[in-house]
Amino acid sequence: MTVRMEKNGSVWTVIHDRPETRNAMDPASADAITAAFLEFDADKNASVAVFYGAGGAFCAGWDLKYVSTLDADYPLGELDIPTARPRGNGGDIPRGPLGPSRLELDKPVIAAIEGPAVAGGMELGLWCDFRVMAKDSYFGVYCRRWGVPLIDGGTVRLPRIVGLGRALEIILTGRKVPAEECLTIGLCEYVTPKGGARAKAEELAQDIARFPQVCVRADRRSAIKSHGLSMRDALIQEWYNGRQALIEDGVDGATRFKDGLGRHGDFAKIR
Repeated sequence: MTVRMEKNGSVWTVIHDRPETRNAMDPASADAITAAFLEFDADKNASVAVFYGAGGAFCAGWDLKYVSTLDADYPLGELDIPTARPRGNGGDIPRGPLGPSRLELDKPVIAAIEGPAVAGGMELGLWCDFRVMAKDSYFGVYCRRWGVPLIDGGTVRLPRIVGLGRALEIILTGRKVPAEECLTIGLCEYVTPKGGARAKAEELAQDIARFPQVCVRADRRSAIKSHGLSMRDALIQEWYNGRQALIEDGVDGATRFKDGLGRHGDFAKIR
């Protein structure tokens, strides 16, 4: 089995395990990972996911041995046919070659990156809400060498994360971007010692999972949907998005505060 899920309460870790290919993505893995994240998003008992590549590599990108077998006159093949899936995985666009890269989940996903996350593997890392990278891990548009374009969201997400000029430099040169540089430019949020990315990502996931989830998802949704809106439209969107969370979570939380929990920035006792 190249894809598996490990569950610890409401935190689910989706693991891609094709060590012989450094977790390069073939259609079977792409379908399995997509299905895993759709299951996570639909399960009422799941709150936060961690995305991890086993064996010392996050993902070496699209499996070029598979790509080399495609029909040169029609290389998109089944990838050009939309599938009947919700939220970004059907209708007007098909599943991404790398799997979940076009899904729009309603719950957070944290990337735990060890080793290379290059080409499409970088795009998968960018799809996640934020990234934890081991010290020796790295990003890079390595597909620049082979004429394979970024078609799993890389040209869309990278400029939004690091800015257009910096994104274009990374995209056009295809160079290696080490973890420490990623931290400096905002391409990742944490750097850990080698072998520590998964544990740190799961620790953060457990922290997030402890909070009232209607509010967590409402704020996440608003931050994502506000991109590109005018200030006024974004504020309107924020208000209508947050109203239900205030009703479902906010009043109860304020009552717990009144009763003595969570005082003075104490996140340890909130329930």
